[in-house]
Amino acid sequence: MKIGVDVTSLLYGRGVSRYTSNLTTALTHLKGTELFLYGSSLRRRHELHQLITELLPNQPEERIAVDLYPSQLLSWLWRGNFAPISKHFPDLDVFHSWDWQQPPDKNLPLVSTIHDLAILKFPETAHPQVLSMHQRSWQVLKEREAHIIAVSQATKKDIIEHLQIPSYRVHVVQEALPIETTQIAELLTEAQHAEIAQKLHLIEKPYILFVGTREPRKNLVRLIQAWQPLARDFRLLIAGESGWDDSEHVEGVQPEFLGRVSDAALAVLYSEASLFAYPSLYEGFGLPILEAFYHGTPVLTSNTSSMPEVAGNAAELVDPESVESIRAGLEKLLTEDLTAQQKRLQRMIVRLHMFSWQKAAEETASVYRKAISAQAEQTKYS
Repeated sequence: MKIGVDVTSLLYGRGVSRYTSNLTTALTHLKGTELFLYGSSLRRRHELHQLITELLPNQPEERIAVDLYPSQLLSWLWRGNFAPISKHFPDLDVFHSWDWQQPPDKNLPLVSTIHDLAILKFPETAHPQVLSMHQRSWQVLKEREAHIIAVSQATKKDIIEHLQIPSYRVHVVQEALPIETTQIAELLTEAQHAEIAQKLHLIEKPYILFVGTREPRKNLVRLIQAWQPLARDFRLLIAGESGWDDSEHVEGVQPEFLGRVSDAALAVLYSEASLFAYPSLYEGFGLPILEAFYHGTPVLTSNTSSMPEVAGNAAELVDPESVESIRAGLEKLLTEDLTAQQKRLQRMIVRLHMFSWQKAAEETASVYRKAISAQAEQTKYS
């Protein structure tokens, strides 16, 4: 099976980038598959090519294609049926896109991953141009009868409801802990760990940790309000880029906003935290939950959206719209006795091992085969 994959997202250093890198690497370990990697960027073309070769150092050069088109121009070309993928790779069996934009090759079976529909459920967080790009992409996926990978059952439900894509074309393939998370933790020396902990003043006082961009759906205002009565004994550290919520304007005692931190600092923050608080209103998957499990840190998260799918019985699930529920969850985790802590840790380890990139690659390959079969049937009767 000759599989084309759009790896342009490697450039952006976000969750979709790690999804792309981890899944692509796992796909190379499947028997009977050949990968052909496509990307496009004007100013960062050489950087993208370098990222591809670093990710897959044994990838033959003839199976790599990086165009010199900026995103907007490529989108325009593809809408006009120009610059097809087949120009680079004429013999592909299937192409795996991301939901930002879709290639014009109408005879090529198409699979695309949709991580979440936050942009529709929380439209106030979306730039109109970004929303427009996604809407055009989704329309192409519907018209082409593409097969869709959803990273959770919650996301599948949203895709069926909001995009009106039939259930039989939406397949749940869950993510797993990024290999980068384990690599960074394993490479950290004790001296480096201690240096970062000292720099961030982590030893001075126990703390609760939140990780993520500060936007309204992350529910930081309620988390801060729930934490404030506990502030005398526990700090609240918020790691992540500043966004557009009101978390810095909550009345009363304030948490500590760390901004975006390095991957090494994030590993230390997770491992030293008393608990990880993630009472988000909506997540497509909720990868930070697995990151906290990996570091052995108790997790408080929401009983809605995809989070119970990821956390299972290993986290404390709360009503994210209730400050009192969040506070009760925090207090429960912070006062658990040693026996309860050990049992929770065991559940976290079990839960973490339920997700793997090998499994994700195998299930993704199954979706490819379904897309190829569906295209063959469509061609047969057209």
